[in-house]
Amino acid sequence: MFKLALRNVLRQRAHTAMTLVAIMCGVGGHVLAGGWVNDIFIKLGEALIHSQSGHIQVYKSGFYAKGSPEPEKYLLPNAETVKRRIAGVAGVESVMARLNFSGLLNNGRSDMPIIGEGIEPEREAELGSSVVITAGRQLTSTDTFGIMVGQGLASGLRLKPGDLVTLLASTLDGTLNSMDFEVTGIFQSFSNDYDSRAVKIPLAAAQELLDKVSVNALVVTLGRTSDTDRIAESLKEQFDPLDLEVKTWIELNDFYEKTVELYKGQFGVLQLIILVMILLSVANSVNMSVFERVGEFGTMMALGNRNSQVVGLIMTESILLGLIGSALGLAFGMLCALVISAVGIPMPPPPNANLGYTAQIQIVPSALLISFTIGFAATVVATLLPARHVSRTQVAEALRQNF
Repeated sequence: MFKLALRNVLRQRAHTAMTLVAIMCGVGGHVLAGGWVNDIFIKLGEALIHSQSGHIQVYKSGFYAKGSPEPEKYLLPNAETVKRRIAGVAGVESVMARLNFSGLLNNGRSDMPIIGEGIEPEREAELGSSVVITAGRQLTSTDTFGIMVGQGLASGLRLKPGDLVTLLASTLDGTLNSMDFEVTGIFQSFSNDYDSRAVKIPLAAAQELLDKVSVNALVVTLGRTSDTDRIAESLKEQFDPLDLEVKTWIELNDFYEKTVELYKGQFGVLQLIILVMILLSVANSVNMSVFERVGEFGTMMALGNRNSQVVGLIMTESILLGLIGSALGLAFGMLCALVISAVGIPMPPPPNANLGYTAQIQIVPSALLISFTIGFAATVVATLLPARHVSRTQVAEALRQNF
């Protein structure tokens, strides 16, 4: 049966070519669409990780839920000890401290509310590969009283590198403290909302401003993003008795999860459209081929072949076409993905962002498997109705097709 089906596939060259082209286009299109969507997920995740959150953050319990208005009240006990323990975990690339605070920034003419971070400049520069310096330069460890300002905030206060500003914040005992800083740079991150309020100053200056030698967040950078969940679980087991909470970058970026859900829904509709497209294209080709060969099938039944054998032959041919067409579609899709990725796809900024990016087509094994399955399944399903029709045709009627 297999040899006969293979001969029939090779003999019916025109119909075989039409069917294979339909399957190839459908599977190849699905590979490209799936790879593009996966690239969006990866690029968006890496932009969030390398502009704000890092892969993992460690806080004192309660900070994430209640500490935003008063971050100075949730300081980490024994921060250096915790930092060394995290650095010793396999897969951790670096650990840096942050001190979050809120206050007012004054340019001598007006004030604006800000959210501030005391940072370790060199390590933050390594993390912030997705942060663009639009004017000036990055903070360094020698900038004792330097300040970096988000682009939206700088625009609101009309600041430029070299300008002097005053930062006003409350210390832990409730008194007001102010310090003067020089703007060293203006930055643009992934989020417009963040850039419209954010400032960054050296950690030592933030501790002096708040009159407290401590930090309230440890930001962890990993060698591989795929290790995030594993290392986060390990840290949770270690730090749960110490009254510390561990948050991954996905938990810290609610925007990412909502975006992923949105694109998954859209991609699901696209998958359905591709499936229907393959079904209709293959059904048309298979119908033409099968109905032109009704006389051939009638001869087979007249020679003693049962209806089930005829159906089996048609389905075997369909399975061969599905396997060959889906395999060729995968090869075609991957080749197109490599070519497109080499050129790049210019993409506009996502919602709530100003920075565009260059998209590529990711070759993801799971997406390839789904594409192959859709192409194969659609081909087999499209053959069921013609095969059923032929099996119910009377032998005498089928034989008339030979004349």
